[in-house]
Amino acid sequence: MADPEEALRTLAHNVRTARHRAGLSLDELGRRAKVSKGALVGLEKAQGNPNFATLVRLADTLGVSVSSLMEGPSEGRVRVVAADAVTPLWTGAEGSEARLMLTTTGPAPVEIWRWTLEPDDEYPSHPHQSGVVETVNVTAGRMTLVVDGVEHTVSAGQTATFDGDAPHTYRGAGDATCHLIMTVHLPPGPTSAP
Repeated sequence: MADPEEALRTLAHNVRTARHRAGLSLDELGRRAKVSKGALVGLEKAQGNPNFATLVRLADTLGVSVSSLMEGPSEGRVRVVAADAVTPLWTGAEGSEARLMLTTTGPAPVEIWRWTLEPDDEYPSHPHQSGVVETVNVTAGRMTLVVDGVEHTVSAGQTATFDGDAPHTYRGAGDATCHLIMTVHLPPGPTSAP
């Protein structure tokens, strides 16, 4: 597992750098991302423990990937990441979890996530910036994907995709743990925050 203090220092540096690059004050970033100025000040000083939803809102507002806020500099041409080396960014009440494995580089980055969803455990997500597309591939078990209030069952061997700019929820379904790989396709280049 990554050292939590080092991870928080990296996050603080990356948020501050992305905020400066976007030309946003702490007040303006807080207003747009719906995060208090005090929480942002603490975060940029490597204090506190931001939750997953806060990280997603900050990334969306700054027009960057969640992993670009979390990762240090690249260490080489090929990067191999083990699931147990990545701290879960979300843990559900029933033991579900989401791990951001890595983000590809280039003009249109893709985040690669590994999720486990326990039966009836769920994660509701706020809408992302326009242009974000999510793809969910269920490798074992079954889940319910709710997009804009409409439920869709996605079972092992099936893949679903949707525009991430609508409210959406991931929920474990059935009697067994659901395992899935999610990709989040981010819009090309920096975007202006809403």
